[in-house]
Amino acid sequence: MSATVKPTAQVDDRATLGSGTTVWELAQVRENATLGEQCIVGRGAYIGSGVQIGDRVKIQNHALVYEPAQVADGVFIGPAAVLTNDEFPRAVAPDGSLKSGADWTPVGVTIDEGASIGARAVCVAPVRIGAWALVAAGAVVTKDVPPHALVVGVPARRIAWVGRAGRPLDDQGDGTFTCPETGETYRETDGRLALA
Repeated sequence: MSATVKPTAQVDDRATLGSGTTVWELAQVRENATLGEQCIVGRGAYIGSGVQIGDRVKIQNHALVYEPAQVADGVFIGPAAVLTNDEFPRAVAPDGSLKSGADWTPVGVTIDEGASIGARAVCVAPVRIGAWALVAAGAVVTKDVPPHALVVGVPARRIAWVGRAGRPLDDQGDGTFTCPETGETYRETDGRLALA
């Protein structure tokens, strides 16, 4: 099965789209971006030059994924979410001259397997979102998020742990947590969570 690109989408000839991937209306996929199999790029979304995206990733309408972002398999990026790439943004140099692409070094956001970024959340590079973490809608992430963390607010802070199903885990009171949907058991050690 080949990729599907809707008529008003712009996909550079040097981009790579995996089998079963769909790029919807008005989306833009820049040169040397790589998208895996069965991805969905929503209406008006932007995928920057050289961005690497795994399999079965959903990038919702108007999300902005700036280079050099790296997105693993099974990631969800909600509507109008932004992955930034400039630590010290300025349009002009100190002398007032217009800056060019050569005047800065892009830094990226890395999102590990299965993580979700809520609608209108902003991930301020350089940060890493751990596997199966959940960034709440509207959150602003300014530091790394550990695997399975649920983070909310501005700046984002952890308020709970979530399992692979995305639901907050039930605290068993002895450093173990269980998923109310799957029954999986997790253990917290030194502020990190992993399957028991």
